[in-house]
Amino acid sequence: MYARTRRIHSGMADEMIRMAVEQFLPSACAGALITVVLVRSVPEALWMLPGLWQIVFSLGVFSSCRFLPRPVAAAGAWYLLTGLACIALADTRALSPWAMGIPFGAGQLLVAGILLFAAKEDKDES
Repeated sequence: MYARTRRIHSGMADEMIRMAVEQFLPSACAGALITVVLVRSVPEALWMLPGLWQIVFSLGVFSSCRFLPRPVAAAGAWYLLTGLACIALADTRALSPWAMGIPFGAGQLLVAGILLFAAKEDKDES
């Protein structure tokens, strides 16, 4: 994100990055607070954490979309759907590292592909 904003919006890059982080920060704080509350108050519900983290992360992605290429919303939708699936398919595997690793890994690859494609389009236009 930093390199992209520097390249495309050189003078406004720092401000755009700061605003994108500010948009994402409430989601990160909410995810941390949900974790603390579940660990302290309802440890039997910890199986929901991977799904809840993915849902909260999707909200952060959606809120930062206006500073990123439009297709990044697809990554937000990916995280939302995988989070809901983690909760819906809950069983003994719900707290498995795979429940976080696969959705987040695939989501980050999706974001990387979108940013790469958007950078190529920007280069072709100029």
